[in-house]
Amino acid sequence: MRMKNLVIVGFGGMGSYHVELVGAASGITVTGVYDVAPDRVAAAEQKGLPTYTSFEAVLADEEVDAILIATPNDSHKDLAMQALEAGKHVVCEKPVTITSADLEAILAVAKAENRTFMVHQNRRWDSDFLIVRDMVQKEAQIGNVFHIESRVQGANGIPGDWRHLKAQGGGMVLDWGVHLLDQLLFMTDSPIKSVSANLSFILGDEVDDGFTSFITFESGVTALIEVGTTNYVKLPRWYVKGTEGTAVIHDWDLSGEIMAPDRTVAKVEPKPIQAGQGLTKTMAPPSEESTTRSPITKVEADMPGFYDNFAAVLNGDAEPIVKNEEVHRVLRLIEAIFEAGEQGEVVYM
Repeated sequence: MRMKNLVIVGFGGMGSYHVELVGAASGITVTGVYDVAPDRVAAAEQKGLPTYTSFEAVLADEEVDAILIATPNDSHKDLAMQALEAGKHVVCEKPVTITSADLEAILAVAKAENRTFMVHQNRRWDSDFLIVRDMVQKEAQIGNVFHIESRVQGANGIPGDWRHLKAQGGGMVLDWGVHLLDQLLFMTDSPIKSVSANLSFILGDEVDDGFTSFITFESGVTALIEVGTTNYVKLPRWYVKGTEGTAVIHDWDLSGEIMAPDRTVAKVEPKPIQAGQGLTKTMAPPSEESTTRSPITKVEADMPGFYDNFAAVLNGDAEPIVKNEEVHRVLRLIEAIFEAGEQGEVVYM
């Protein structure tokens, strides 16, 4: 089959990054770029990529099979629907839309036009996430996982310009939250029971500069999801509790450890420790004689890369790894987080 031609619409940080991603894949190639900013057009041309003078020119090019949308969040819906109606397949950056209703409108057009529409949820391939997903789904390292804490934290505030604006889909729930929530739902096979949330506006923007959400699944599993941009000291990227141990991953460098009871030896009772002005045995560390410590080990992805999968989907050889119903579920969860944060109440799903 011939190589599929893809045009990038929006050549900012993520748009330019997709050139590398597509280049590492098979069956698809970047054949052009469209952007409204002259400096980004120049950047594309410096990479040897042809550029278009208008979005209409992209849609009119019969050699273009697919379009990547990497523009501000509020423009995704209109651009995607126009591309689909022009007979193009579409890849869209996250968050796909600001509301779940907007995604439903896009999917209706994709179905009517018989075109493929996929969302680039790239952090399903992150090494740290794949390790935790393996723990959750295989139950081999720390038993049955019952609590997951997932965080990203920094101290640089909200990045960029439009990400500060509510009308353009700014804020950290829609920026980093969509990644962490997608990861959580991708590895947790249970409906959501309830959601509570606290949105942070410490920096004085009209959009959230961070949030904390507590999610309870019908299975009984709980999750704490946190994004912060005012954290000068960061908490671990992952903290995971299971019936047979606890795992911590500090950062994307995969530093951390797994601590578990050693079932091959008799349990040694912990010794009381001095805790402030008193003694405690309950909060003393478990005895080294009856526990094991293991390093965090990398887990290889058991799925092809995003663009390898996208090309296979276009050829009719595979199902999407990022399914639109999964993306819709994440958007519904995001809406519940906004509702819970704004109302100060637990939202039941």
